[in-house]
Amino acid sequence: MTDTPNVLWIMADQLRFDYLSCYGHPHLHTPHIDALAKRGMQFNKAYVQSPVCGPSRMSAYTGRYVRSHGSTWNGMPLRVGEPTLGDHLREAGARAVLVGKTHMTADQEGMAWLGIDPKSEIGVRVSECGFEAFERDDGLHPDSARQRWSAYDDYLVNLGYTSENPWEDFANSGVDADGELLSAWLLKNSRLAANVPEEHSETAYMTNRAIEFMAQAQADGQPWMCHLSYIKPHWPYIVPAPYHDMYGPEHIIDPIRSDAERDVDHPLLRAYQNARVCKSFSRDHVREHVIPAYMGLIKQLDDNLGRLFAWMDETGISENTIIAFTSDHGDYMGDHWMGDKDFYHEVAAKVPLIISDPRPEADSTRGTATDELVEMIDLAPTFLNALGGEPKPHILEGRDLTPLLHGRSGFSRRYAISEHDYSSFEMAQELDVPQEDARTVMIHDGRWKYIRCEGFAPVMFDLKTDPQELRDIGSSDEDEHIAARAKMEQALTAWSLQHHTRITATAKVLAGQRRAAETGILIGFWDEAEYEAATGKPFAALMPIGKPDKT
Repeated sequence: MTDTPNVLWIMADQLRFDYLSCYGHPHLHTPHIDALAKRGMQFNKAYVQSPVCGPSRMSAYTGRYVRSHGSTWNGMPLRVGEPTLGDHLREAGARAVLVGKTHMTADQEGMAWLGIDPKSEIGVRVSECGFEAFERDDGLHPDSARQRWSAYDDYLVNLGYTSENPWEDFANSGVDADGELLSAWLLKNSRLAANVPEEHSETAYMTNRAIEFMAQAQADGQPWMCHLSYIKPHWPYIVPAPYHDMYGPEHIIDPIRSDAERDVDHPLLRAYQNARVCKSFSRDHVREHVIPAYMGLIKQLDDNLGRLFAWMDETGISENTIIAFTSDHGDYMGDHWMGDKDFYHEVAAKVPLIISDPRPEADSTRGTATDELVEMIDLAPTFLNALGGEPKPHILEGRDLTPLLHGRSGFSRRYAISEHDYSSFEMAQELDVPQEDARTVMIHDGRWKYIRCEGFAPVMFDLKTDPQELRDIGSSDEDEHIAARAKMEQALTAWSLQHHTRITATAKVLAGQRRAAETGILIGFWDEAEYEAATGKPFAALMPIGKPDKT
């Protein structure tokens, strides 16, 4: 095994942490992901930096908070010049390759302003979030102005699955007993089998593409990080046979919710519950239709990962590849009377994170789990370190997880931060909240989860006494709660006042920030004696005394 490992970074979309058997699901068995955990370390308190796809991923790919990179919502471009993990890895001599989804929108206006041709090498890198796109597919190809024909669409057409929108008509639709095509955009159709064989589904296809990349890269010799980013189990919730009927109502866990939550008097929480997706998933028959399909999608993912890991073992690639498995956020599935994601309960903001490091230094932690508080932005500095890059603390706000993986000291975090811009949501419309105020931010120390809601009272949960987060104590008059809110608000203020945009403060730049007196700029000195006493240097050496030479 060479000194520099490769990295396979697997990300599922909208996968809850508690829908894996290694995280405790009683009915959904995921033996291949479980086996990865036994080969590595399982993180039990990993939080995303936003509970929605785009900003969460932009934080993961930049190693920076949403506050810092500015891409606060899906479709919000990642500005030109925002450095990404791909940029850092290329500088270190490694490839950063994408197979799957990024949900990134290119800054076309910024490129035009700087005179960058989007088709140029720089323009392509900027447009692909710094990745070398072996295959990019963000999914979501509905019949709309945003539709992007993909290589997966071509793949389906070449197999004879021909239509104007193969992604929707085959991979994301079902067929009823009368042969009628039924779209999975409608939740009532979730229990149908997808109109495509499993081996040609999105999950199987992207697994094949990852294998193709690694097979090619094996002969290259250049270190690489492959970001294998699956589109599922994100909606539309539909899965091919035989996974579509593996699970039924008897496998559905009771929702995490209480009547008191439904009677909440917090305007923002009430507006969330009034949103269409939350009203829908609050109905039991919706959950009973969707959750079995969601579980089937996860089971299919686990089986494909088993196929991938077996191939890696057979080819020897596993021996020198760090494998990280995670998700970009969770899914409410009716918990707390909510659907989709977009807020900060554990089921949405906490994600699975498993890292298997094949290096001998990680032997002591194999098969262990940690309750250390970690963030998604910690992956970027971890991968950069593994692939031989120099630390970049002036840019990367995440913290290298290597000390935890190798069983030594050197990692600590007091708080996890997550942010959300809800200006495009029904909640902002219902409450008439202007764009600049439609924001929330969570700070969590492992016990207290404090959510600042601009213009409204905060929301807070005590996970020690209320691990299911059923009681909002953001307005509680109990002394302990008042003190905890003050502590968390103070911590959030301190975080907000940190440097978040000073990314040009390299070691070289900082070394050049010498004292003014050393450059001949004298401020506040009364006379030569005062200068010499302060600096220990003769004034004459800095500024020779005498008459200027006029010749």
